[in-house]
Amino acid sequence: MSLLTVTSLSKSFGDFDLFSGISFSVAKGARMALVGPNGVGKTTLLRILVGEDEASSGTVASAKKLRIGYLPQEADFDMKGTLWESCESIFDHFKSKQAELHRLEALMAESTQMDDVMDRYGKLQHDFEEQGGYSYPTRIRQVLGGLGFDRDDFNLGIKHLSGGQRTRAFLARLLLSDPDLLLLDEPTNHLDISAVEWLEGYLAGWDGAAVIVSHDRYFLDKACNAVLEMLAGGYELYRGNYSAYFHQRRERSERRQEVFEREKDKLLKEALYVKKYIAGQNVAQARGRLRRLSRTIQAIEQIGMETVLDKKWIKVSQDISVATSDLSPDEAERRVRALRSPVRMLPKLHLNLRSEKRSGDLVIRTKDIKIGFVDKYLFSAPDIELRRLDCAALIGPNGAGKTTFLKTILGQLKPLGGEVELGASLQIGYFAQAHEGLDPKRTVMEEIDSIMPAWLPGQIRDYLGKYLFSGDDALKKVEMLSGGERGRLALAKLALQDTNLLLLDEPTNHLDIPSQEILQAVLDDYPGTILLVTHDRYLIDALATQIWEVTVLPSEGSKLTVFKGTYSQLIAEREKETTRLASLDGKKALKKGKRPSKSPAAKEERRRKARIQELENQISELDSKLSDLGQQLEIPPENPAEVARLGKEYASMQLEMDEKLGKWEGLQ
Repeated sequence: MSLLTVTSLSKSFGDFDLFSGISFSVAKGARMALVGPNGVGKTTLLRILVGEDEASSGTVASAKKLRIGYLPQEADFDMKGTLWESCESIFDHFKSKQAELHRLEALMAESTQMDDVMDRYGKLQHDFEEQGGYSYPTRIRQVLGGLGFDRDDFNLGIKHLSGGQRTRAFLARLLLSDPDLLLLDEPTNHLDISAVEWLEGYLAGWDGAAVIVSHDRYFLDKACNAVLEMLAGGYELYRGNYSAYFHQRRERSERRQEVFEREKDKLLKEALYVKKYIAGQNVAQARGRLRRLSRTIQAIEQIGMETVLDKKWIKVSQDISVATSDLSPDEAERRVRALRSPVRMLPKLHLNLRSEKRSGDLVIRTKDIKIGFVDKYLFSAPDIELRRLDCAALIGPNGAGKTTFLKTILGQLKPLGGEVELGASLQIGYFAQAHEGLDPKRTVMEEIDSIMPAWLPGQIRDYLGKYLFSGDDALKKVEMLSGGERGRLALAKLALQDTNLLLLDEPTNHLDIPSQEILQAVLDDYPGTILLVTHDRYLIDALATQIWEVTVLPSEGSKLTVFKGTYSQLIAEREKETTRLASLDGKKALKKGKRPSKSPAAKEERRRKARIQELENQISELDSKLSDLGQQLEIPPENPAEVARLGKEYASMQLEMDEKLGKWEGLQ
């Protein structure tokens, strides 16, 4: 069953067509990604689907009583009170039901002749439990914790939250409201990797549908099962996740180009035949061929070669306007040669990173290093080495100190302890997350001129064109640029440097997916060493040969750990370890001759696992007791006092369950 059906949807602004003719449907359980270059209309399409904007033509039909939850990319979210109160307000309907339960309990305690009251109490209590009346506080804690909020944040006023925190709070409200269809515009903005992974798991277990706009390719791989690619003047539908779309798109393009070149070659041979024999002995045959060729050329120019090849001529003729007179042989040849490929070539970055001078084999070495500021310790790191041609990805939660680590490596900040040793013959290129290397008062051209003063204005404009700055864009002040434009300008400046070590801080921020793909390919071919800070797990998995992760250990504080391998291998190792710990207890480990590690971290981990197991046993026991009480309350005893006692015992036990679930979540 389709929750949403879109038919021939178009949006125009005056003479400019943003998109046209888009048709698709969203079934229950579908996870559709909207992808395409910036400015193609993805956000506008979401706004039309939710009713905040109007289409120029076409229709959007939704199922009856469809409940839609919409997360805009940027908005002044209308929320009041504290973070907890804002989320709890979604469940206000439970409060009136809970008050009614308490009222009925009081009535039953006062009288012995109230069978109808007991029956009503039993039904109301059963419905209250089934609908989640006892468990919603636990759900709130789970969702807020999953999206990166600490328990200390729960009582913060919404007005005191940052813009990113308010976006996460609004996303939490959307998830808790459990709509039939989620429309999410860049939901992973403001989320660190652990929060994004939690969101992936949440969506995987959710039975609603979603339409998602995101530049996070790894997230789209995990969260989506269909892709709608929006292009200037068209759209394409693909089955599967992002990786499946990436391969299908390439296969479609190659197949279309092959068919186009073959058919164009046939038409050109036909045009040359006509041109050769139009005045010779085979003039009648040549004129007949010219007539057919003239119609075919005009049809292809109007509706495309694919459509002409897929339909019979009688249907094609209904969709086109053909001149009554034939083309001349020369005109036919010229127009055949001018036919353009149906494969859409998007404007793209022409990025080339130079690395002409070889560095030494040792690039970076640290010893007993501690990262932070004079008034704030962030984390410590083991003695680490980065060698020539390696790519290390530095990951961790927001605010952990990843950018501070890069600035410490660069020498812009001093370590709180230990030392950093840089290798020989290094030429470092630094891409700053906040683009501090750009002067907001300069124009785009002046930024390039500051590095290449010998270049003429024409040379600068030609170079900027490779980074999608054309016309008056080159004269814009840096302070007027969007985040994506600043990122492209910073990359343009970086590419003019001869480097052999790149320190990159969130280089894919604000880049659309086509630009991310190009940057990934360029970095993959880079003949130097890379230290990369990014939330882009797709980029990490494609490039990194080792993972440096900043983690928080309860007994030791923040610490950097090194994993030699790819991101996929890191995830596989974690899953393998989780499975091993779940399947082996201490006795089994000793029977196999494995002695427990004596390190503080290992002891802490064993204590944590033991406490989790203890809580799970207690939760299981409470769940069984709650089930028994629930069955008793469904068919309440005749004694009203006994019914009231059971109701209070159930509520008390549910509170105990919530408390233990909260502790279990914290340990997990």
